[in-house]
Amino acid sequence: MDNYLDINRNSWNAKVEHHLKSDFYFVDEFLVGRTSLNSIELEILGDVSGREILHLQCHFGQDSISLSRMGSKVTGVDLSDKAIDAARELSAKTNSDARFVVSDIYALPEVLDKKFDIVYTSYGTIGWLPDLDKWAAVISHFLKPGGKLVFVEFHPFIWMYDDDFSHVKYSYFNEEMIVELEHGTYADQSADLFQKSVTWNHPTSEVLTALLKNGLQLSSFREYDWSPYPCFRHNEEFSPARYRIPQFGNKVPHVFSLTAIKNCLQNEDSY
Repeated sequence: MDNYLDINRNSWNAKVEHHLKSDFYFVDEFLVGRTSLNSIELEILGDVSGREILHLQCHFGQDSISLSRMGSKVTGVDLSDKAIDAARELSAKTNSDARFVVSDIYALPEVLDKKFDIVYTSYGTIGWLPDLDKWAAVISHFLKPGGKLVFVEFHPFIWMYDDDFSHVKYSYFNEEMIVELEHGTYADQSADLFQKSVTWNHPTSEVLTALLKNGLQLSSFREYDWSPYPCFRHNEEFSPARYRIPQFGNKVPHVFSLTAIKNCLQNEDSY
């Protein structure tokens, strides 16, 4: 589907207003200092003071601003122009020096000329991308030699199921694009939204192979039997800010995290 970018940009543009008003994104609390970063990513990020960070698929920039509050220099990128407009407004309101750029991830090397210590991306990002080899090449392109990718994502096991998690609906493997008409949004399931979206499932093997192929050496990998977000139709909070799909309990992975280091010998012109 050649116009998948336009379809998904329109979908995310339509979500922005609803997300800004939702409890899911707690914007009022965020403005007075609450971080949007969770324990999973904070643990693998470590001390980011003084680091230059590229945040891919940043939505309206809460994580970007949270990272800047920790002393880093952050550039956030997103396909949605309305999300980036909102990110810039939030940045101004919080006196953050985070910078924001509108771009499709694959086109970013044509838009941004800079290298970073860390590339960060999290939660519901790679499903919007058809080609993970190209995604990994972009990450490698922007990392300094020895730089680190910090990546947290919903586990591909979760994306196999229908919205009610009653049966397997989609392949675990990246066999075809998934075209859906969404009602509402994960942040506000009752929102008056009907938006078409185009996504792809990516098995763990595809993620790891793409990173290795593009000169990134895995330094950590972990799976979690919970999610920090109540973003699915059915969620059970079994501990503060920790959610599971009730029928799965602690028997399946909900989220995974990884870090990977760019090979110092990797060709800088490989993209």
